Parts: sequence; C-alpha cells; structure tokens
Amino acid sequence: MGDITENETNFYSNAEGYWREVPPTVDGMLGGYGSISSIDINGSKAFLQKFLGEGEGKTGAGCALDCGAGIGRITKRLLLPLFSTVDLVDVTQEFLDKAKTYLGEESKRVGNYFCSGLQEFVPASGRYDVIWIQWVIGHLTDEHLVDFLRRCHKALRPNGLIVIKDNVSYEGVVPDEVDSSVCRDLEIVRSLVGRAGLRIVHEEQQVNLPKEIYQVHTLALR
Repeated sequence: MGDITENETNFYSNAEGYWREVPPTVDGMLGGYGSISSIDINGSKAFLQKFLGEGEGKTGAGCALDCGAGIGRITKRLLLPLFSTVDLVDVTQEFLDKAKTYLGEESKRVGNYFCSGLQEFVPASGRYDVIWIQWVIGHLTDEHLVDFLRRCHKALRPNGLIVIKDNVSYEGVVPDEVDSSVCRDLEIVRSLVGRAGLRIVHEEQQVNLPKEIYQVHTLALR
C-alpha cells in the first residue's frame, strides 16, 4: 500500500467526496446491491449468535458500535435487535442524519451518532460488547487500520468481540479508484490483525452472494 500512504490525504478526501454523492438509501450503502441485504444480515446474525448469551466466556448484549454505519442498515437489522444500546460512527453527516429517521422508533436506543473517519475515531474505553466493522476497512491505510484495531481492543468490555466483515481479494491489494479504497487478500488482513495484537477466534465466508463480487469473509477478534 506504499502508493496510497504517500498520498494519504487524497486517499481519505477522495473517499469522503465519493460518499457525499451517494444517496442515503440501502441500495446506496451497498453500491447498487441492495438486494443482498437480507442474505448479509442473516449470515451476520448466525455468526454473532455463536458468541452471545449467558455463561462463561459469552459476549454481553449491552452495547455495540457500528463502524462505517452509513444510514444504519446494520444497526437496524442486526445490532438493535440484539443489543440494548448501539452507537454509530460514519464519516458522512448526511447518512447519520438519515439514520435517525431510517431507524424509526428504535432510534431511541441509539447512544451516540459520531461523525468521524475511523482513522481519527477513538472509541470510549471499556464501553462495547461488540464492535462491528463491515465494508469499511478498505478505506483505511494499513497503519491506520492496525491503530484503529488497537483502539477498538481497549474499547471492549470483558469477553467483548471485534468483528470485521469485508470483501477479500484473491491475491494482494486491489485498489478501487472509484470510491478510493482497497481490497486486501485474507492473508494480509490476518497479518494486520496480528500486528494489532488481536487473535482470530472464528472465521467464516458469507455464502449466497452474487458470483461477480469479491468473496466476503467475517472474522471475530479478541
């Protein structure tokens, strides 16, 4: 990712510019693939429910953080049904404004709407049972991703969990000039997780997605 790091300011500002032009809809959040939302959410729910519940080592259901939350698609359908409180963080204020209406009555259980890029965001220490990071790590440089994961680790409650769900390339780092992001292969993602001092406790591939999009993998980290 050397090229990107050299031009880091543009890497971030171009992405912000891209998202400012995206309509605040589910289809907009999913780059025109709104039809996959239910498949995605159902896969995530099955994944997350392996960790939640009562008993030793289980993850609590108090507070979750939705990273790169957009209008709150994941907050609405995955996190609010499972957690008492959810915070949202996104770089685009318009999306967070839309989230307040999109989430409807349940928005009263949102704790905070943070408008920030993840490269700058510092989650509150010891606040979260689950930090959900989906389709957004490609907007961070390697260094910023490692640093962000370290900050997330400090933000976890006991038995808390960080979940990354994202596209993975077949080999290496593939840049996307359109939205100013990158897609990394699984080995690179795993190595960055390790550099952040985290271990992968469970990993799955999301099934039933369209053939033409990159594979999507979900990693649970502690």
